[in-house]
Amino acid sequence: MQQIVNHRGRAPHHPMHPFFTHRTLTLAGLALAAIAGLYLYLLAGDVKPWAEIDWMDVFAEGGTALFALLWLMLLLTSRPSGRVTHLLAVGLCCFIFSWWMDMLDEFIVIPSTVFWDNWLENLPIPIGLLILSCGIYQWHREELAIRLQMTKRERVFREHRLFDKLIPLGGAGYLREQVKMAVRESGRQQQPLALVAIDIDDFHQINRHHGPQEGDNVLQSVTQLLLLNLRGQDLLCRLAGDRFVAVLPNTGEAAARQIADELRSAVASLAYKTTGQGERIHLSASTAVTMALDEDSETLIARVNLDLVHAKQNITASS
Repeated sequence: MQQIVNHRGRAPHHPMHPFFTHRTLTLAGLALAAIAGLYLYLLAGDVKPWAEIDWMDVFAEGGTALFALLWLMLLLTSRPSGRVTHLLAVGLCCFIFSWWMDMLDEFIVIPSTVFWDNWLENLPIPIGLLILSCGIYQWHREELAIRLQMTKRERVFREHRLFDKLIPLGGAGYLREQVKMAVRESGRQQQPLALVAIDIDDFHQINRHHGPQEGDNVLQSVTQLLLLNLRGQDLLCRLAGDRFVAVLPNTGEAAARQIADELRSAVASLAYKTTGQGERIHLSASTAVTMALDEDSETLIARVNLDLVHAKQNITASS
């Protein structure tokens, strides 16, 4: 069959399979090192008689090498190729080679004039310990990074489910969680915590006269407007319908009331025009400020709703 060539007339390059580069080369290198060690011992020494072999040492040293080889196989088959895997594999190979050479000493007698056999038996152990320690340290850092990433993903997934489907704000469930943390942090730092509730007046009239789609567009515009008029440390959530709550950490009552007035003025000055006819919709909002006391988050949010109801009733009564 004719070989397929690319546009430059060359045969396409097929990258080496990961199994061949990562696992097979490691095991092949270890096997070559073991064969080379055996060859050197056979050249330099003489095979012991069968009766002089200490089989207890053979089983101990050979069994240790086999267990280390099993660890190496598990490492190579369970981890992807990379710096951490290479360090761990090379460290284990040093141990296996050292124990292999130590076991060969039970079968082959090396003359006392030969000095390099002790180097082959003992030197790979400290080298392997050093390399293996580096690999374990890198593995530790890798696991910390993975754990941090998984924690971030899990938090994003958990919090994303609590976000409102219409506007880019947390919903009532997310608000409760954040208020709980804010109350705890406020008590720890001994700093005031304020909540500002914002409710768009007569929002049901917008849905009635212009349709729910226009009402959704109004909520989206108001959301962006409120976010622009809040500080960086503040948090805005959608409590329900056309009702929003801003969590203001480290904020006293006077500053919270000023922010509430600014938000109310911003909504009143919004020149919103309908998408169809370009008709101007005049908006207004009611606000209420609630300061956190020595209470849990559920009680605090309940007081926020109650304060907002009272604020709307006062506006209705005064008009």
